[in-house]
Amino acid sequence: MSEPPIFEARGLSRHFDVSKPALQRLLSREGRRTLRAVNEVSFAIPRGTTMSLVGESGCGKSTVARLAVGLYEPSGGQALFEGQDLAEARKSAAQRRRMGMIFQDPYASLNPRWRVADIVGEPIRAYGIAEGAGALREKVGALLRQVGLSPADGNRFPHEFSGGQRQRISIARALSSNPDFLVCDEPTSALDVSVQAQILNLMKGLQRDLGLTYLFISHNLAVVRQVSDRVGVMYLGSIMELAPAETLFTTPRQPYTRALTEAIPDLDMVGKDRQPVGGEVPSPIAPPPGCPFNPRCPLANDRCRSERPALIPARGTPETLVACHAVEEGRDSFEARAAA
Repeated sequence: MSEPPIFEARGLSRHFDVSKPALQRLLSREGRRTLRAVNEVSFAIPRGTTMSLVGESGCGKSTVARLAVGLYEPSGGQALFEGQDLAEARKSAAQRRRMGMIFQDPYASLNPRWRVADIVGEPIRAYGIAEGAGALREKVGALLRQVGLSPADGNRFPHEFSGGQRQRISIARALSSNPDFLVCDEPTSALDVSVQAQILNLMKGLQRDLGLTYLFISHNLAVVRQVSDRVGVMYLGSIMELAPAETLFTTPRQPYTRALTEAIPDLDMVGKDRQPVGGEVPSPIAPPPGCPFNPRCPLANDRCRSERPALIPARGTPETLVACHAVEEGRDSFEARAAA
């Protein structure tokens, strides 16, 4: 039998109760309000690869990230770590330490009152990876060198470092428990472009050397194209398209994905018409019936407005999974675009 993916989401959902207090609801005669942050998301990440999730702010990417490491419990569906239910896997310290997370903001994710050596060394102490102060100090120094810092930096506080250096500290902390699976929640979004490239190169080098598996969350399509093996495009809590990275950028199928890729700055497209996405993102508290994208989609018809599309192989590009009735029915003009 083939090896199970290191992480798999099966119909994963997360809903939040955003209702007013009971007395206010009673006086205003309102019912409960549920925010559907993630709605039946499914994907798998093979060992040693990078799966990225992209989409507009508020589409549910970061909620999926927190579900993937057990910070949130799912409202429905299942999260699996190497074929085992994530909730069961996390009961074991040996399994917990194999998962890590790199947070978005290096200014907020590090304790300002702790020295760097304590920040990086805390998971090592918690999981008993090194015995004795000397072994701990040696392990922390090796981790700092691994991310491009000096062991002497362990005596300093986070505020003494730049944003890129703080994110290197966050990466060293994530690596300190010897993980196999890392969830990276927009790890470069708070950094300058030149520093972003350094951090991405560091992460790719660590993946190559340590055999890491990444779930990479981002809204930056250029970054995603550089680091990903597969990409999932999210909209209003759902995955609209899932494809190999290069296939998604060269042959996007879902109308939302096509609109996103057309928004990427490209000198070769100077003078060409672009089709911006019109309208506003619907509220996840009151999502539209049918396809989530139908109020803004130029290809929407009555079926799109009433029937939710399934994520299935696309006509003409079977390596791409797409949730779109227009693609299923051949209304997306793929053949004409491919011939051109």
